[in-house]
Amino acid sequence: MQKSITIFGNGNMAFALAKGLMKKYHIEIVGRDLEKLNLFKTKLNDEVETFLYSKDYNFHIDNKDIILAFKPNNLTNASQCFQGKARTVYSLLAGVSLETIKNHINSQYYSRVMPNIASKFKKSITAITGDSEIFSEAAEIFSVIGSTLWLSKEDDLNIATAISGSGPAYLALVAEAMTDAGVKMGLKRDDAEYLVLGLFDGFPKLLERFHNISQIKDETMSPKGTTAYGYATLEEYGVRNAFIKTVENAYNRALEISKKDKN
Repeated sequence: MQKSITIFGNGNMAFALAKGLMKKYHIEIVGRDLEKLNLFKTKLNDEVETFLYSKDYNFHIDNKDIILAFKPNNLTNASQCFQGKARTVYSLLAGVSLETIKNHINSQYYSRVMPNIASKFKKSITAITGDSEIFSEAAEIFSVIGSTLWLSKEDDLNIATAISGSGPAYLALVAEAMTDAGVKMGLKRDDAEYLVLGLFDGFPKLLERFHNISQIKDETMSPKGTTAYGYATLEEYGVRNAFIKTVENAYNRALEISKKDKN
C-alpha cells in the first residue's frame, strides 16, 4: 500500500511537488478553490485525490503527513479549517518559523523544507530542518523530487530559501538578459535562446568537474580575450555585489515575514 501525503495548496509549488511525488506516493490535494482543484486534477491525469476545505467544511488531519504549500499569509485562515492532530507537518511557508507553525497546527512532528520549482522535473535541491527524528523520512520524501540537504539550524533554512528556493527566478533573469543581448547584437531570438539553453544545459557538468567554481572562469578566460573583457564588464557594473545583495534582501524578507507572524 502506498504511503499517503496530503498537500495543502494548488499553486505552482504544490503542482511541482504533486507531479514529482505521485509516482511513489498516494497524493491528496486540498484547496479552497474548486475550479482550481479540478484543473489541478486534470493536469495530473486524475492520479491524485482532491478535497475542498473552507470555514464551513473542515478537513481532518488526524495522523496524516501533510505538506503546507500555500502562501505564508494564509496560515491563520487555513489552520482554522484543520481538525485533529497530524503525524507530521512539512512546511514550505517561506519565513514562517517552526514556533509559529506549532502555534497554529497540532502535530507530533514538525519540519520546515524549501524545495524549488525544479521539483516538477525531479531536479530540485531541498533544504530541510526541524525535528531530527523525521529527517530520514523527510529526506526520503523530498529526494523523489531531487537532492536534499539537512540544516541543523532553522535560520539556515531562511538563507537556503534566498539561494536555492528563489534562485530559479534569478537565473531566469540571467538567461533572459543573455538572450536579449544576442538579439541586440543581431541574432534571431530563436538562435539566441538555443545558445543560452545549451549553455545552461552544459553548465552543471562544469560545476561537477571543478571543485573550485572560480576554475571555470580561469579555464574560459585567456589574456586580453573576449571572456576577460566581458567578465571585467560584469565586475565594473557590480553584478557580483548585486547577486550578494539579492540573496541578502531575500533572506531579510524571510525574517520580516517571520516577525510579522509572531506579532
